[in-house]
Amino acid sequence: MPTKTTPPATRKAPTRCLWCGDDPLYQAYHDEEWGVPVRDDQRMFEFIVLEGAQAGLSWITILRKRENYRAAFDQFDPEKIARYTPARIEKLLLNPGIVRNRLKVEGTVRNARAYLNILEKQGSFSDYLWQFVDGEPVQNSRASMKEVPATTPQSDQMSKTLKKAGFTFVGSTICYAHMQATGMVNDHTVDCFRHQECRKLAKPAQKRKR
Repeated sequence: MPTKTTPPATRKAPTRCLWCGDDPLYQAYHDEEWGVPVRDDQRMFEFIVLEGAQAGLSWITILRKRENYRAAFDQFDPEKIARYTPARIEKLLLNPGIVRNRLKVEGTVRNARAYLNILEKQGSFSDYLWQFVDGEPVQNSRASMKEVPATTPQSDQMSKTLKKAGFTFVGSTICYAHMQATGMVNDHTVDCFRHQECRKLAKPAQKRKR
């Protein structure tokens, strides 16, 4: 007599910030990267480039092109990018895997040179950016995405400072998106399962500071 089997329980999907929708790539980015504190210089530079590439476009568009960007821009190695020649720029503008906008491509080269200048003077590009939040993630408690601002006084200051340092495509809105992406601020809504997880990730840095 066959035994009666119990169907496996369906796993309830975690509550996420609404902006990532149901796209698997977007959800993976939300679950694994967005809001996680980044302290690596080159990763911070990568996000600056990608956020600038996003200007006027959706972030999912850039996420889908990220691996193409990494291949096209030497894995975001600022030293290599800073040496790009006009001929290399023209070749990039023929690459369908990236956003073929001349100002954005030339801006990436300009930003790489500005990055190297900051690295020489300050020693760390990551620390240079984290100064705008006093070195520690800002822990917000947003009930909904409607409460999330496009800019803050910190992103205004970051934008102003980066422009003065020679960067381009670093308006305040782009800077705040960068701060959110690299965990300089925790803007996961309080009902999102990542809100508390990202809050916990900030604790080791707080202990080091003391």
